[in-house]
This record gives sequence, structure tokens and C-alpha cells, in this order.
Amino acid sequence: MPVFRIHRMKEAPRQQFRSAPHVSGAANVKPKDYEPSGEVEAENEYAAWAGLRNSERPLAVGDILETSAGVLRICKYVGFEEARWFVPEPDPNVMPPAPVPAGETAQA
Repeated sequence: MPVFRIHRMKEAPRQQFRSAPHVSGAANVKPKDYEPSGEVEAENEYAAWAGLRNSERPLAVGDILETSAGVLRICKYVGFEEARWFVPEPDPNVMPPAPVPAGETAQA
């Protein structure tokens, strides 16, 4: 049976998420808005939702289930939909630090 990792949305972003209009397509979600919350074994995301429904911490709108393959499914009012982690593009005006040659230590 598949295992899903549970990512619970933090309360502040959840309030914004709840009032945001529904959009089609994959939702972009920010890792900083979530905290890991264990795992659940279930046939699919709906079975996971049903299994957790009467638990101490049921899945709520905005929470994410992640498969072992890294596929994200976000809980919405209409069911589960595709999601992906939002990774911002690096700022082209900021130079990354130069690599430190082996055997040397970086200066602070």
C-alpha cells in the first residue's frame, strides 16, 4: 500500500489560501508555508483523507499529501489537485559565493 508524507499548512498562509479564488492547473506551493506532519498509508489521497477524517489531526484545506515519487496533491474544497513546490529563480544580480578550494576554510 502506498505511503503519503503529510505536509500541514501553517495557520497564517491557510487563512489566505482559504479566501483565494479557485484556479485550475497545478498549484504552486511554498515549502516555508508547510511543516512535515508524519505519514499515512492509504490506497490513494481520498482514502488517506477518509482515514484521517476522524483522527486528532484530520487533513484540512491547504494540506498536502506527497507520494514516495515526490508527486504533490493539495487538499482543496473540491477534492485533491496537483501541486508543485515553488522554487524562485535565482536573482541574476546576486553573485553566488566563490567555491572554497579543497583543504582551505572559508573566511567569515
